[in-house]
Amino acid sequence: MLRRRRLLEQDIFFPWERRGGLRRRLRVHRLRRVLIVAGFLGLLITIAVRERRRAGVRQTRATLLDTRQAVDAYLADHQGGCPPSLSDLAKYAGSLQVPRDAWGRPLRLICPGRREGSRYELMSDGPDGLPGGLDRIE
Repeated sequence: MLRRRRLLEQDIFFPWERRGGLRRRLRVHRLRRVLIVAGFLGLLITIAVRERRRAGVRQTRATLLDTRQAVDAYLADHQGGCPPSLSDLAKYAGSLQVPRDAWGRPLRLICPGRREGSRYELMSDGPDGLPGGLDRIE
């Protein structure tokens, strides 16, 4: 009898009224949306940073290729003698500035090369800027 009476006394409730109210549901959905947007922004920033690094490596490799051609032209004109510095390559590189990598640091020229049979080594310190670091670009 008591159970039947409770059923008769029940009113009609909307789903959001039974679970803590409409405001609570909206807060939960708002938090969920904020977390989704924050995660998406984090993903975009990660991708952008990685692409910036890759673009820098590509740009530095292109600069190294142009500078290698200038060094080879200098070696051909000076009977194999190495240039004293990269600034002496201006005539051969077609630029008045010292060649720099994508991060704004000057390239490194080592004459003679440390490897057997290499006349010179031309490299960039890479994104971290440490001389001879693990991410150097040759």
